[in-house]
Amino acid sequence: MRTILITGPGGSGRSTIAAATAQAAAGTGTRTLLLGADRGDTLGAALGVVTGAAPVEAAENLRAWRPDATESFRADLTAFQDRASTALELLGAARLDAEELTPLPGAEELALLRALRDAALSEAYDLLVVDLPPTPHALALLALPEELRRYLRRLLPAERQAARALRPVLGRLAGVPMPSEWLYDTAGRWDVELAAVEAVLADRHTSVRLVAEPGPAGAEAVRAAGLALALRGLRPDVLVANRVLPESVEDTWLAGLNAQQRKTLDEWQGTYDVRHVPHLGHDPRGTDDLTALAVPGADAAGSAVEWPVTDRLAEDGVLVWGIPLPGAIRDELDLVRRGDELVVTVGRFRRIVPLPSALRRCTVAGAALREGELRIRFAPDPDLWPQGR
Repeated sequence: MRTILITGPGGSGRSTIAAATAQAAAGTGTRTLLLGADRGDTLGAALGVVTGAAPVEAAENLRAWRPDATESFRADLTAFQDRASTALELLGAARLDAEELTPLPGAEELALLRALRDAALSEAYDLLVVDLPPTPHALALLALPEELRRYLRRLLPAERQAARALRPVLGRLAGVPMPSEWLYDTAGRWDVELAAVEAVLADRHTSVRLVAEPGPAGAEAVRAAGLALALRGLRPDVLVANRVLPESVEDTWLAGLNAQQRKTLDEWQGTYDVRHVPHLGHDPRGTDDLTALAVPGADAAGSAVEWPVTDRLAEDGVLVWGIPLPGAIRDELDLVRRGDELVVTVGRFRRIVPLPSALRRCTVAGAALREGELRIRFAPDPDLWPQGR
């Protein structure tokens, strides 16, 4: 199954582009699911149907789905209370009824990720089009599975679960109760679920598509989004330039706006595969308007980018790890090594990545930003490096 993740700055028309992309694919006979996360029914407004907690048929071969974060949150917390009932009783804690539960921040993101995973595993569709939140929230959403799995590994290492028989003894020696088996079981189940979502996001048939209106604000948003995606090892397959005016505009005010758009489009052209979507003169509504947008097709290459390690031991005595970061500025870069992990900070974006196995036996010998690529040099540690290599 192919997956297209669509995002863009707020007000860029990303939901409309997502709806048009899904409708165009369904029109070719492709079984398509359009998945959205907005609290308001923006997808339904574009398609002319009402979307909700269950997939609804929007057209032939097209279904639309807006998961209910409230219901998902209630089910998860109720199940957690059932598993932790013994511990809660010992603490004298009162159970929360499902009717009094309201979603906490992050519940909508988790509900969308779960829906994405379920749709990918259902094998009921050929194409999944996901209307992600506006870019800053979408980037945090894409990072969530990896970061949560890292937290689980640090807080509840799997190797500690093996010493089940020793937990009572260790608890008495330490003077504090040791985590119960249900806690490890819960963490293990969450890890499996998050790994499934990560697999969908990293799949070679998954692509990320940016939507932006050409202009100064759109240009800055695209630069930031492209850099943040690169830090996650992704790049947009297509940049949809939305609401593009005709090249010839007689109105003086529109002529100035048109010139501004053309300047931005020229700047984008050298970096991205830019596709123009025309301005219809009104907000698109219904199948006819979505068809008139003539959005790019759903056949797209994957968005994953390799971070290669180059062996330069013979020439320079180092291994070089190349991390593509197009648009990065040297003054905004920061690197910190922590054990077998590298903390990479680019402006306001940060990612903690595990080092490839060969680099874990090396020390950092320097780094440079050249031609949009961060090149980190690693020198073998004589105490850890295999003899003769």
